[in-house]
Amino acid sequence: MTERPLISVRGTRALNNPDRLQARRLEDREAVAVLDDVGVSFGGVPAVGGVTLRVPQHSILALIGPSGSGKTTVLRAINRMHDRTRGSRVTGSVTLGDLDVYGPRTDPVVLRSRIGMVFQRPNPFPTMNIYQNVISGLRFAGVRRKALLDEAAESALISAGLWEEVRHRLHSPVTSLSGGQQQRVCIARALAVEPEVLLMDEPTSALDPAATLRIEQLLTELSERVSIVIVTHNMQQAARVSEYCAFLLPDEDRVGRLIEVGDTETIFTTPSDGRTDDYITGRFG
Repeated sequence: MTERPLISVRGTRALNNPDRLQARRLEDREAVAVLDDVGVSFGGVPAVGGVTLRVPQHSILALIGPSGSGKTTVLRAINRMHDRTRGSRVTGSVTLGDLDVYGPRTDPVVLRSRIGMVFQRPNPFPTMNIYQNVISGLRFAGVRRKALLDEAAESALISAGLWEEVRHRLHSPVTSLSGGQQQRVCIARALAVEPEVLLMDEPTSALDPAATLRIEQLLTELSERVSIVIVTHNMQQAARVSEYCAFLLPDEDRVGRLIEVGDTETIFTTPSDGRTDDYITGRFG
């Protein structure tokens, strides 16, 4: 008999929230974004191929898989971050509601205000203070009214669980904050422009356990109003925070492929593909 992993799914959000049990199946959930046969190549070399995936609204979708499986590549394709990489090419389609993400009339800058991103390591603007960091996206978009900026900064910092910690030192250097606080500033910066989707690339990998726990609690709260896609190598984290998981694996040509996607409980207990089971149980990866 196959030994199941020492990973509890009792902490998954779907199991802890009875209201979500009725709509736990991914195909039954309304999608905020859809990837259809997405492929990504760099310098003509394929990195990811044939990824078809729905991003459920007001939920957390975790992208899991071993290193080199294309998780971050898929994540960055959702909001055109590969535009900044010379020699990259994205095929297939990504839609955000009725918007064609890669359509010729789509402004990538405007798009990224609708699909925010938080990176692996905290990346606040070091020459700006806390307040300036949080409102930087709004100022870039042309917002100048101080009352609006003040309101947005407070709201975003409250949403990021940081307001009470920094309200009396908003004009202090952002570098005076701890790593976990700086990551929450980055989350607040992304939230200030009121995105529909928040992409997170291993947002706690550089943080200590206490800061990691705080971010995880924050994600659960945020998903009530924004859809979240998170890349994580931490299976315990995926089980704790996500409602859905998508498992990617490189094929024999080292091209990342989507193997299986479903609700987190099913992926962790009764996956349909043996390769998913092998990964979850730690037999490879």
